[in-house]
Amino acid sequence: MEQQIIRPGHLTAHQTRQVLGGISAGALRQLVYRGKLQRSGGTARYPHFAVDDVTALAAERAQRAAA
Repeated sequence: MEQQIIRPGHLTAHQTRQVLGGISAGALRQLVYRGKLQRSGGTARYPHFAVDDVTALAAERAQRAAA
């Protein structure tokens, strides 16, 4: 298997799931499908997400949970 290089400022799907509170792969796909998060690289099978987008979504989810 060929190893992918992740550009600085991006996270793998697994890392993104961890930042968002350990959500499932299906939940991450739903966030992408609903337009809450956009892929910013990688491949169809192994997407990458921008750190800024992921942290903004994590902060939004934390704020909503605290309310």
